Amino acid sequence: MWNQLLPIGSVVLLKESEKRVMVMGFCQAKPDNLSVIYDYCGCLFPEGYMDADHVYLFDHEQVEKVYSLGYMDEEQFAFSDRITELITDLRNGVNSENSDENSDETSNENSNETEEDEQ
Repeated sequence: MWNQLLPIGSVVLLKESEKRVMVMGFCQAKPDNLSVIYDYCGCLFPEGYMDADHVYLFDHEQVEKVYSLGYMDEEQFAFSDRITELITDLRNGVNSENSDENSDETSNENSNETEEDEQ
């Protein structure tokens, strides 16, 4: 089975389920319990999104079978790495704002270096 987070558009069958689900998002929590983070949110396949009452939250370990992988490119691979890190941090209680601030500082430093190089 696929070991990384599945890309959006992937169609899977969950354990103890008879209906397939399409991945439509990542890193989700129930509104009434924000402390539990799920790997994915999905909608029924082939019906697609119907309304908020028909969005299913699940983890990678619950996937029994992958029928189809969603579109993948370099942007998706980079995003998958980042969202995997974010989910791990949230589950471990790490404040993601600190890592974002550090990331912003690095981006600013790199853009300043580029501007200086151009002059």
